[in-house]
Order: sequence, then C-alpha cells, then structure tokens
Amino acid sequence: MGAIPVADDVLNAEIAVIGLPEAANRIGVSVSKVRQMLRDGHLIAVRRDGELCIPEEFFGERGPVKGLAGTLTVLADSGFEPTEMLNWLFTSDDSLPGVTPINALRTNHGTEVKRRAQALAF
Repeated sequence: MGAIPVADDVLNAEIAVIGLPEAANRIGVSVSKVRQMLRDGHLIAVRRDGELCIPEEFFGERGPVKGLAGTLTVLADSGFEPTEMLNWLFTSDDSLPGVTPINALRTNHGTEVKRRAQALAF
C-alpha cells in the first residue's frame, strides 16, 4: 500500500473540510475505501489541525461529485500536483457556470470543466 498523497492546505479557512470517518459515513463506505480513493487520485486530502481531511464540496448526496475523479485524472496527466489541483478547483473563473471548477462540477457542468482541464496541458 502506498502513502496517501496530501496537498498543502491552500484552501480559504471558510471552505469546510471533513475527516475521513465522516467522509466514509457520508458515502456509505469504509474509511479504508476512502483511503484507497485518495491513493487512487479520485479525491484530494489536506491536513488541517493535524487531521487528514477532504473538502466537503467534493461530496454530493450520493458520493463524490460526478466528474471529480475524471477531472483529477486529467489534471494529474497534465502534470498537476495535488496542491495545484486544489488551487485550480477552488479558483474563481467567472466564465464558468458555478464560478469555480468545483462548483461547476457540482452543478453538472463536468464536460466544460474537463475541457478546461485538458486545455491546461497545452
């Protein structure tokens, strides 16, 4: 088993994060499954107040936000590190529906978000 990659906590303090047990409970899986999702690059963790946490906005009612894992894969393939991915996902872009890429994903605009992520590779 590999180590869980941890991004620097570059998020604004008002962006809510949840611990791994709460994330697991929210999506109905074990904590070890959440850890595997982090290792696989389907989610990004930060360390806040000494605890490994995940941005709450990464989760919808039924699990991780649709399109998030694919977007993270595209960003990783473009050479982005986890900290850079977080910065990009939470940076305002007034041309996107939802203002930030993560909010655009949350409002079912994943195609546009992935298109922008792919363009970053060039």
